[in-house]
Amino acid sequence: MTPPDVAVDLSIWELFRNAHLVVKIVIIGLLAASVWCWAIILEKFFLFARTRRETDKFEQVFWSGQSLVELYQALNQRRNTSMAALFVAGMREWLRSSETSKPSAGTQLRVQKVMDVAISREVERLERRLTFLATVGSTAPFVGLFGTVWGIMTSFQAIAVSKNTNLAVVAPGIAEALFATALGLLAAIPAVIFYNKFNSEVARHAGRLEGFADEFAAILSRQLDKTL
Repeated sequence: MTPPDVAVDLSIWELFRNAHLVVKIVIIGLLAASVWCWAIILEKFFLFARTRRETDKFEQVFWSGQSLVELYQALNQRRNTSMAALFVAGMREWLRSSETSKPSAGTQLRVQKVMDVAISREVERLERRLTFLATVGSTAPFVGLFGTVWGIMTSFQAIAVSKNTNLAVVAPGIAEALFATALGLLAAIPAVIFYNKFNSEVARHAGRLEGFADEFAAILSRQLDKTL
């Protein structure tokens, strides 16, 4: 007579507790990667929101008609980021060149170079840790697949040892495998989505900085023409 099916506990904790060591390592790694991804995502949300506010506020002050020298003096003592840092870098080079020699075309070129460097630094600041999101997005599914393959191997080994295809023997290993796959997708999908979103945010902000740099260079060029 065939024995009745034994109830199998397939809760997440039991799946993890009974999993093979390799599958446990995969699960822990994917959970850690997922938590770190969400930490980066939240940090970037606040960073980009703050950057947009600071940029909007600076542009409002810059185009209000205030003297460039006065604005520079007000910002020079602060720890500036985004567009304010770009303005301070360009204005500092302009004033230094004006103090040492008569402004010339070389002065304008140096100011443009300094602003290009400031833009590169700002983009680098905004892109920090985005590489981790890209890495998780591209590798987490394969890590989860590795856990899946290992879990299925464990299931077949259990079947071979027990010579029994009862659900109680097969189910735990299959569930481990599917759990590892699910965690891989859980880590990868948000990482890919927000990596693309933040990349577009960086590109948009970089374009905004480059547009301001061109406008600021045009203002300095007009002042240069007046001095020549």
